[in-house]
Amino acid sequence: MNHDDIMQLVNQLAKQLNNSDIMQAEQPPAVIGILTGGAWIAEHLHKQLQRENIPLGLLNIAFYRDDFTQIGLHPQVTPSELPFTVNDRHIILVDDVLHTGRTIRAAMNEIFDYGRPASITLVTLLDRGHRELPISCDFVGSLVNLPSNKYVKLTGPDPLTLITVSK
Repeated sequence: MNHDDIMQLVNQLAKQLNNSDIMQAEQPPAVIGILTGGAWIAEHLHKQLQRENIPLGLLNIAFYRDDFTQIGLHPQVTPSELPFTVNDRHIILVDDVLHTGRTIRAAMNEIFDYGRPASITLVTLLDRGHRELPISCDFVGSLVNLPSNKYVKLTGPDPLTLITVSK
């Protein structure tokens, strides 16, 4: 999938979000992108949201992964950046690909370490199924059905492209 196709999906997601109840809440929601692919998508979505004062945060879930002891720490771990209060705020959590649900679980664990949000709305560019945890998207750009020995990787940030890789 090339950059133009990805941006078309991002535009569709932004349109859906702009027409959703989360944008009508008294306090503006905050957008949080999961590093790296989710952060790239979140930055593009953030620019298209039609409401003032929506903060943008970046979440690095490296320390919250349940396979941390198996894969170790990546040498270039950067800290999360949430320059706003999470308590009682509606959160739009953005990731590139929803697969097993484990990345989203880790992200929610980290968000709750910052405070207790009013709600978390999950937005993903692609949903490829094969869940291991009971997590689902509120807004999804596209569904992808791949064999279990392949996965999708978003490369970027400029241009954004999706590639399919064998395990």
